[in-house]
Amino acid sequence: MKLSIRAGITLLFSMALLACSNSDQNQADTYYNDGDYDQAVVAYTEKLKNNPKDVSTLYSRGRAYEEAGNFEEAKSDFEQALKIDPNNFQILLSLSNVYHTTENYTNALLYANRAEEISGAPAMASFLKGRAYHSLGNTEEALKAYGSAIRRDKNFGQAYYNRGLLKVAMGNIGSACEDLQLASGLEYPDHLRLLQNIANRIEKFSIKKVPLVYLLGLF
Repeated sequence: MKLSIRAGITLLFSMALLACSNSDQNQADTYYNDGDYDQAVVAYTEKLKNNPKDVSTLYSRGRAYEEAGNFEEAKSDFEQALKIDPNNFQILLSLSNVYHTTENYTNALLYANRAEEISGAPAMASFLKGRAYHSLGNTEEALKAYGSAIRRDKNFGQAYYNRGLLKVAMGNIGSACEDLQLASGLEYPDHLRLLQNIANRIEKFSIKKVPLVYLLGLF
């Protein structure tokens, strides 16, 4: 009888701990979804005290840091999470994105490549790879990577948009317009701004090939 009581108490205690843990996570997620990233970081940090190697919480805190503009802290959390789960393509994609944001395009390419190599990786892996090549000025590899992203997801508006931008810089205006029209059809929001900027660039230089340096800041 006493053993049954003890077992029951242990079970209840475990359930209570789980409920508290889930409550902490839910509160942290609520802060994040509400855009209160500083409070989200505090809540995720509190949760990590009980389980410092929880990949989901480390990743979530990294995203909160990233949204708050604390990129070095975000990198640290993502890299810690990746050590625990090295084949998690979502973490790899986030690392690629944060390195691109901080203009370390070589590392952005490195992590996008690793993500793309994982079975089942989404089109975003190829897109981030293309974006890194694009920023590094490697136009041919960027075109290939954007094409790969589009083959993986025919409705990837941003991939058409960026590929169109790249084609403009290479002087392939006709093909660029096709990509931009596809981006428009998929309701990618920036296509109209890009089309106007393209018109302005072409008018300014009075040539078909627009220097890449004048277009890199448009995406």
